[in-house]
Amino acid sequence: MTIAVNGVDELRKLAGGDLGTSEWIEVTQERINTFADATGDHQWIHVDAEKAARGPFGAPIAHGYLTLSLFIPLFTELLDVRGVTTKVNYGLNKVRFPSPVKVGARIRLVARLAEVSDVPGGVQVAVDGTIEIEGVGKPAAVLQSLSRFYV
Repeated sequence: MTIAVNGVDELRKLAGGDLGTSEWIEVTQERINTFADATGDHQWIHVDAEKAARGPFGAPIAHGYLTLSLFIPLFTELLDVRGVTTKVNYGLNKVRFPSPVKVGARIRLVARLAEVSDVPGGVQVAVDGTIEIEGVGKPAAVLQSLSRFYV
């Protein structure tokens, strides 16, 4: 379920609260291959299904940065900030990849709005996110993302 807010004043009221859980998305080999083509990272653990099946994970795995990049579409399912002129990714405070995402796995985001702070022309939000893998005890990624919303 998407939380919609109108403007930074409403966004400030969400600070410290849970944003919820996104829907599951499947990480397909096609998505992994497309990411490999976009980044030039064609390491066999990602794109060679036969070799990867004999490798340390027993299957091809998603790039860590692919998993990280999926934060954005998953996050936009949870929070819709209206009444601002510009939305930008500002950076990350912390990222860890505790568990690999095997091809065919489904992932989702659980997020909390940790902080909303003023910056010139708008606000910066810190979101604590955990990207879970269906049926796996350890998450695929744990991160704190920074975004800015300008008015």
